[in-house]
Amino acid sequence: MINANDIKIGMTIIMDGNLCQIVDFQHVKPGKGSPFLRMKLKNLRTGAINENSYNTNIKIERAQINHNPMQFLYQDGNNFVFMNTETYDQVEVPSEKLGDNKKFLKEGLEIQIDYYEGELIGITLPEKVEVTVTETEPAVKGNTTNNAMKDAVIETGYTIKVPLFINQGEVVVISTSDGKYSGRA
Repeated sequence: MINANDIKIGMTIIMDGNLCQIVDFQHVKPGKGSPFLRMKLKNLRTGAINENSYNTNIKIERAQINHNPMQFLYQDGNNFVFMNTETYDQVEVPSEKLGDNKKFLKEGLEIQIDYYEGELIGITLPEKVEVTVTETEPAVKGNTTNNAMKDAVIETGYTIKVPLFINQGEVVVISTSDGKYSGRA
């Protein structure tokens, strides 16, 4: 059990019987009345995000999440197949468990699969991934406004915005947190 002072963003907890991740929190000290804690929680089983207020003297149960190092192998229909890099066991993960993370999966990518008491709850991607641009339009001469961007399709099929100087076949770095171009590899 942890108290309100030990809370951090990204922490996984059990709240009201649900497995949740803390998206945001704020200690509120109003002029009148007792202080309270406002938390935005993401239910890891349903994906729903709720914002609630709690008394600051609550005790919160911290969930023990196991992170298994895995490598993405291939996509098989609606399932994604991963291999444990320590035991070489293969795991199939349904597409709906991955959410937006599937946009960044390419063969050989090292990730972590997260389990809570044997239940698969999702994956953790590296902060940035390197991908190849498979399709983009050539830059138009004279179109040099500040921070001009164009669409580019990467090897996973996802479309991102890249600077005009990026050409087809180049390797770029993408931030997995927001899906934006971060630089050349």
